[in-house]
Amino acid sequence: MKSRLLFQPKIAALSALVFLSACTVGPDFQTPAASQSQHYDQQAEQRLGQSGEQRIELGKNVRGQWWSAFGSPKLDQIVHRAIDGNLGLVAADATIRQAASSVAAAQGALYPQVDFAAAAGRQRLHNAKEPSIANFYAIGPRVAFDLDVFGGNKRLVEQQQAFTELQTHRYEAAYLTLTGDVASQALLIASANAQMNAVEKLLANDAKNLELVRAAHTNGTTTQIDVSLAETRLAQDRTLLPPLAQQRDAARHALSILTGKGPADWIAPEFDLAEFTLPSNVPVSLPSELAHDRPDVRQAEAELHIASAAVGVATANLYPRVTLSASLLQAASGNGGAALWGFAAGLTAPIFNGGTLEAERQAAVDGYKATLAGYQQTVIASFGQVADTLQAINHDAEQNQAQQQALNAAETSLQLNQQAYAQGENSILQVLEAERAYQQALLGQIQVKTAQFLDTVQLFVALGGNSAGVFEQRLASSEVTKRSYQ
Repeated sequence: MKSRLLFQPKIAALSALVFLSACTVGPDFQTPAASQSQHYDQQAEQRLGQSGEQRIELGKNVRGQWWSAFGSPKLDQIVHRAIDGNLGLVAADATIRQAASSVAAAQGALYPQVDFAAAAGRQRLHNAKEPSIANFYAIGPRVAFDLDVFGGNKRLVEQQQAFTELQTHRYEAAYLTLTGDVASQALLIASANAQMNAVEKLLANDAKNLELVRAAHTNGTTTQIDVSLAETRLAQDRTLLPPLAQQRDAARHALSILTGKGPADWIAPEFDLAEFTLPSNVPVSLPSELAHDRPDVRQAEAELHIASAAVGVATANLYPRVTLSASLLQAASGNGGAALWGFAAGLTAPIFNGGTLEAERQAAVDGYKATLAGYQQTVIASFGQVADTLQAINHDAEQNQAQQQALNAAETSLQLNQQAYAQGENSILQVLEAERAYQQALLGQIQVKTAQFLDTVQLFVALGGNSAGVFEQRLASSEVTKRSYQ
């Protein structure tokens, strides 16, 4: 009966420890509520929702590979080549794996720590009747376990897991930026080539004009001033070619670097603007869905989770720590030896530390508030970026319409001048001037069309593209590839 009475307090104490070990102090992270906004810019949405060259479908999400909407197989090949070879993605991949190893390291603290210890030496005993010198040794396992009563270690694991999520979303951001850059650089190559072709025709027209003016001056039907004006026009138009060539070469080099190669090791293919199709219908997710699609918003959410876990760690530091330890040693000294075992429970509780622990917790709370504000700012900024891009596409459409009217007028003028020249009603100079005006209008239309393509790319990027979950897809693809070779 007496042994049962002595045993009951031990059971009660053990039950209390088990109960406390299930307690994890600090806030449990909650994902911030999604925005209730249903619009980015109502004016742009209304204009682009009507019939036209480009329409948006508000409330629909981007599906699949967004760049395939431009209808260029060559672009598809280059994007996939860049995804496979880009060194930035390789670095981001390794960083995620590094963070995952840190999670595993932090999780180890949740389990008993088993060590094996051994010691040997030689000692002199002075307190015996006769001083003696003897050898000694001790060998055996030792076990220690932090009960993590208030969940400090669990919060550290949570913090590392959130950090791994952060690195995953950084990978998604790098992926999104990469695919957007590849599409943009390919379009810049195509645009430069188209503009250079238009400029070369313009220069050919200028050269013909100059030749005719010089002939007329020789015949005395025009003045040296007209010759000088024609020479000036040709010289000025020649200055249009080098910047376009630089744009093309820089875009080629950028594509090489994006694919993980030096410009001399891999040369990007040529692109023709005619091989790209401007998407007529562009899906635009609602603001409430954007937080799930954009990697920068998801990064900010992961940073908020890290800050929340930090509050839990700092809070747990205010409470006692309970540890259990045990050892089983085979020890000997001199001619005698014995098996020794030990079991101990330890408790460490902060009493006075000059306010350090309370200040650290308050700093963690304030850090969480600052990170929350940063998250909210990231969400608002993402809405603004989408709104800006929608308005850019809207104004591109207006400019394209005006430029098309200018091109039609220049084409009509050219046809009328050609007919008048055939009937002997005007000179060849007038025809050449009309051709020059037409080539200039064509050059302007190429520039407007390029802006439409590039702004559409930016809209896909601003909406997050198809970046959500790409790292998990890459892992799954790698596993399938490994199994296929086994």
